[in-house]
Amino acid sequence: MDVTEKSPIIHTEGLTKKYGEKTAVSDLNLDIYPGEIFGLLGPNGAGKTTTTLMLLGLSEPTSGKAWIDGRDCTREPIAVKRIVGYLPDNVGFYGDMTGRENLRFTGRLNGLPDDLIEKRIDELLEKVGMTEAADQKTGTYSRGMRQRLGVADVLMKDPKVVIMDEPTLGIDPEGMRALMELIRRLASEDGRTILISSHQLYQIQQICDRVGLFVEGQLVACGKIDELARSMQQEGVSILETAAFPDDAGFEALLKSLGNVDSVERTGDFYVVRSRNDVKRELLRRSLNSGYTLSLIRQRENDLDEIYRRYFEEAGEEHEDGDGKRAKRFGIFGRSGQ
Repeated sequence: MDVTEKSPIIHTEGLTKKYGEKTAVSDLNLDIYPGEIFGLLGPNGAGKTTTTLMLLGLSEPTSGKAWIDGRDCTREPIAVKRIVGYLPDNVGFYGDMTGRENLRFTGRLNGLPDDLIEKRIDELLEKVGMTEAADQKTGTYSRGMRQRLGVADVLMKDPKVVIMDEPTLGIDPEGMRALMELIRRLASEDGRTILISSHQLYQIQQICDRVGLFVEGQLVACGKIDELARSMQQEGVSILETAAFPDDAGFEALLKSLGNVDSVERTGDFYVVRSRNDVKRELLRRSLNSGYTLSLIRQRENDLDEIYRRYFEEAGEEHEDGDGKRAKRFGIFGRSGQ
């Protein structure tokens, strides 16, 4: 069953936050559904953290509203905190206490009975793969270990919703893989709703059901990655990776001379050609006639970095032209929850 057939567990209407003349978040309309992993993606300063703070009831919106599981995030912040767990980008623990002792401390802060605390600690340590390190002092933990213990810490109160701020930042590849698997299980096995705020697009796209792209405080696009990719293609966006022998200036000039090419960039051992239509057939013909042997010709699809790059550029253009065209250009996505 598609999660979007359910009622949203996170819902915002016109959520806006201003700091003086600066608008950090502008008119955010967003629906996130039970059991969904949703990625709120964008560069630093795009408005992701401000959105998270408003959802947690830690910052009051200038206008608009937000609800989590029917609870008003501004008027009922304590009720929201009971059902929401928050994992910051830099998890803090008492370094002279063990992982187990830190979890026990969190359990008592949340008013849990001691027998439930001990039972839940054992279960969560196993879930996050930290049983063997449970009795080591957290001051000796790697960042990846602290992040996994942080997930266990968040789960001590058994939240319906988990909000994570840059969870993969600074983690080595193996730690990244383990954390990504853990996050996926929190949704698929436990049925929890996960909201991830991040600028690391490649890692996050591997586990998210849907993503929302933030640019300068505005949610410019929202949906499944393949849906966003198809929308780009419908707008006439084509990205081709190619390389040839001989690899000389003449081949780059040939690429630039193909019809409707917007840009040609060198990336490592190959070129990235961005154009307004599919240029593969023309490239094959021209290369053959010019004495070049193609060693790579590959259409790039479902690449979140490329999708974000496109929307970031278009949003920048519209910022210069005024806000009038923004609604028209991104209107194909409808309400961001759909």
